[in-house]
Amino acid sequence: MQNLKPVVFNPDAAHQIRGELWLAGISCEQEQRLKQLEQRRITPTTKLRPMEFLFRLSGKPCFARGELTGLSGKAKSGKTFVSSILMALCFCNQLLSVERIEQKKLHVLWYDTEQSEESTQDILKHRIIPLTGIPEDRFPMEQMDVFNVRGEPMNERLGLLELLVMRYQPDLVVLDGIRDLVADINDGVVAQDTIERLMRLASGNHCAIVCVLHQNKSQEDKNLRGWIGTELKNKAFEVYECAKNSEHIFTWGQTDTRKYTIPTPLQFAVNDDGLPYQCSHEQLLEAQFRSQQKMADKLQGSNKLPDLNPKYAHKEGRKHVFDVKQLFIDIMQPGLVYSEEQLKPQIFDLTGAIKPKLHDEILQKAVEENVIVCVTNPFGKKEYGLR
Repeated sequence: MQNLKPVVFNPDAAHQIRGELWLAGISCEQEQRLKQLEQRRITPTTKLRPMEFLFRLSGKPCFARGELTGLSGKAKSGKTFVSSILMALCFCNQLLSVERIEQKKLHVLWYDTEQSEESTQDILKHRIIPLTGIPEDRFPMEQMDVFNVRGEPMNERLGLLELLVMRYQPDLVVLDGIRDLVADINDGVVAQDTIERLMRLASGNHCAIVCVLHQNKSQEDKNLRGWIGTELKNKAFEVYECAKNSEHIFTWGQTDTRKYTIPTPLQFAVNDDGLPYQCSHEQLLEAQFRSQQKMADKLQGSNKLPDLNPKYAHKEGRKHVFDVKQLFIDIMQPGLVYSEEQLKPQIFDLTGAIKPKLHDEILQKAVEENVIVCVTNPFGKKEYGLR
């Protein structure tokens, strides 16, 4: 008994023994899967591939390789304009105030599920290529793969997209639109499987996939449509929203991001050739005024007032009376300050009021009824806040 040595507990050895005993009770297939899973282990010293971004907006990197990006908006809100800008930017260094980060031209795959073949071709010939500044006969079509699959069976479209991405290895994929990959946008299982497959496709091929999807039809509801929209919003690296301020003026802004916040939306106008262009704030206001005046001129000689959103206006005799309280509650957030330039496009959007004079009257009525407060800032500009 005197020669016995005390037993020292070795936690590392115990851990190893427990692990070996546990492994003895699993199949070879499960053991192999565990070894594969070890490659997914993350530690503070794990060597990871640095994130790469295709573009820069307002000085911030955006549209990450290996990730999904959501592009949303109401019908005719400028989603195709923004998609065209992104695709054209792959062939020029800067467009509007967006820059391409990489020096080399990028390879684009445009997968159109929505439009007719004629519309797809028209946008390619008369918008995307002209925006690049490259003559059509010198445009490098070998770097621009365009497929219109509206005529393909819905249940085959996602598989075909996977084949095309693996075949052509694009840097940017524009999926317009993701809704047409599924029969039922409210099928949660199908939506989750679709987004998971797209995430693996982006990651496995190191490309940025832009998923275009409509928002819900209600004017007030800006959520992405259906369960597929919920899954996209949850899994996308960032989400952008397009909005139409007037007939020829659009806004493109970031609503969600996992990394770089871009607080200032990009506004652009569209010229008579249907090409987007960036202009000063004063030019935007002038373009908006001209657009609204053009619509108002169409009503001249008619006794009929324009149709307004009944949520915010009702008719008394020949006049419309506006519910300014409801209107500005929907437009403004408590604690935030707004300029006239920010409020008037929203008034136009929600009410449908065409004449600029009506916008001034609505603002003045809201102030008089103590719905909003108006102050003049140190620069002599009027600012408004919700009471």
